[in-house]
Formats: sequence, structure tokens, C-alpha cells
Amino acid sequence: MPHISLPEGLPGITSGFAFRPETAKPMRELAEVLLRGANTLTSAEREMIATLVSDRNDCHFCQASHRAAAAHHLGGNYDVVDAVKRDFDSAPVSPKLKALMAIAAKVQESGRNVTASDVERARAAGATDVEIHDAVLIAAAFSMFNRYVDGLATFTPRDEAAYDQMGQRMAKEGYVRRNA
Repeated sequence: MPHISLPEGLPGITSGFAFRPETAKPMRELAEVLLRGANTLTSAEREMIATLVSDRNDCHFCQASHRAAAAHHLGGNYDVVDAVKRDFDSAPVSPKLKALMAIAAKVQESGRNVTASDVERARAAGATDVEIHDAVLIAAAFSMFNRYVDGLATFTPRDEAAYDQMGQRMAKEGYVRRNA
């Protein structure tokens, strides 16, 4: 049961967005830019960073929905995303993405945990300053999104099929409501 009177029947962050559309707009726009905007990292890679952070923050709604979005960007392949959640250092992703995920994992704990050697590892693996910046910002933004969802005790479905549908929609349509 949500801590405040949120619109019924809307899962996770969507209920908070419906409650305060004026705050939803910039939050949706930020998610759109970070996860789908022009970038040398694929949307799947960025969604996997969001999934990793959300999983580490124990936010079921965000990790499940972004896990599904990442999988749909990968043609429905959940195996890679699940491997990232289990242990990104042994997952079948590029060394660059592993280094960026290591940075994101540290940001999830505290931004001050990121060291010069973490950044150097990412650069040595081919990461650009923009990619490093975006990995940090995705981790920071998703820590906020996770706390928003869980801090309001939003409705969190447990049916994985519901998340698969959300993820498919997010991968295809994005985060900004075109008619809102």
C-alpha cells in the first residue's frame, strides 16, 4: 500500500508521475536522454547500467522493468542482462562496459567511491569522457528513481510477464509521452 494517495492501478514510477505530472516531465526527459538519446553506448548497454544500479538498490520495479527493456534492445535476450546482474565482470559484455559498470556500481554506493584508477580503467578499455559521464549520471539518476519508487511504496507487480510488456514498450517507445 502506497504511503500517500497515488492513482490506483499504475505500477511503480508511473503512479508517482501521474500524481505529479509537473515533476514527471523533466524526469521522463532525463531518462529519455540518458537511455535512448544519441550516444556511442547502445540503449541496451545503458539499460543494463540502469538495471545493475536498480538491482543493487533492491528496487524490484525498476530493475525488472529496465531488465526487460535491455533484453528487448537485445532482441529479447534476457541471458546477457541476467549475467550482468549476477556478476558484470564475468558477463559476456565488452571490457569497456564492464569498466563503466564498475564505476556505476561505485556511484550507487557513493559518488565519492569512484577513483582515478576506476576512470583510468574505463579509458584504457576505450571509454570516452561522455561515456564515463553518462555512466555516472545513469547511476545517480537511477538511485534517485529507485528511492522515489520505493520511498512512496508504489505498487510493484510480481508478474514477470507484466515487466516484459513494460520493457518491450520502453524499448520501442521510450520514456517521453508524445501526446502529454
